[in-house]
Amino acid sequence: MTNKYGILLVSHVEEITDGLLKLLDQVAGDVSIKTAGGTENGEIGTNFEKINQVLNAFEEEKILAFYDLGSAKMNLEMAMEYSDKEITLYETAFIEGSYVAASLLQADVDIEVIEEQLKPLIVKE
Repeated sequence: MTNKYGILLVSHVEEITDGLLKLLDQVAGDVSIKTAGGTENGEIGTNFEKINQVLNAFEEEKILAFYDLGSAKMNLEMAMEYSDKEITLYETAFIEGSYVAASLLQADVDIEVIEEQLKPLIVKE
């Protein structure tokens, strides 16, 4: 298993990302997964600073990013503009998309195959 990719989970609620991380650790214990749930002061919401700080904590240069709701996407996109990392934002169902990505990264599946598996999980706005 190479640590070429990391996964970032962004949600409006810290407990959601914490719970999802717990689930993903069961199937992808060797994959670097970091979370940015809630605001810096523990409130419901997201903010650029917290997401940016988490992005900078990754050792991996390629990040697969998943989010729950619209303003999480907006703050994530802003953080992506300031990052030197190669970040791909996936507009999939939050839990299902991150689960598929994490479990397939754990199995050392090629990114092209992972992206094909994520396509049916894309959420249309």
